[in-house]
Amino acid sequence: MKPKPTHLDDTGAAHLVDVGAKPATGRRAVAGGRITMSADALAAIRSGNAPKGDVLSTARIAGIMAAKRTADLIPLCHPLALTQVSVEFAWESTGIAVRATSATTGPTGVEMEALTAASVALLTLYDMAKALDRAMILGDIRLLEKSGGRSGDWRAE
Repeated sequence: MKPKPTHLDDTGAAHLVDVGAKPATGRRAVAGGRITMSADALAAIRSGNAPKGDVLSTARIAGIMAAKRTADLIPLCHPLALTQVSVEFAWESTGIAVRATSATTGPTGVEMEALTAASVALLTLYDMAKALDRAMILGDIRLLEKSGGRSGDWRAE
């Protein structure tokens, strides 16, 4: 038997799933992605000489703010009281990797918040450096791990 879609009611209309009866548990999710760019753009960001200023700090704040606004951006996401959001960067030979972590104690997961934080951090990196390289490529945005909730722990291979 095919499972019933959770975000559709009996008439087929979209609705917000009732999570009121689910137990509040600790939940955590980590998402990542990367942006590739020219060597000159990467060097400018690394040295702090990008035209728009401190690229990484701005992207970090943007990612955190985005996680907090996920329910405003993704129609059927529940608004969550996040207990933690972090956005970290790692230098790569051709760009920058982003790793976003979100956490809550609640009845539903925080995967979308982590994915939104990673995505908006990457978009902000692009915006902050587009004067240096308009051909930058954002990609590999994905869930890396999650813990908590009924489905338990999961980690990408």
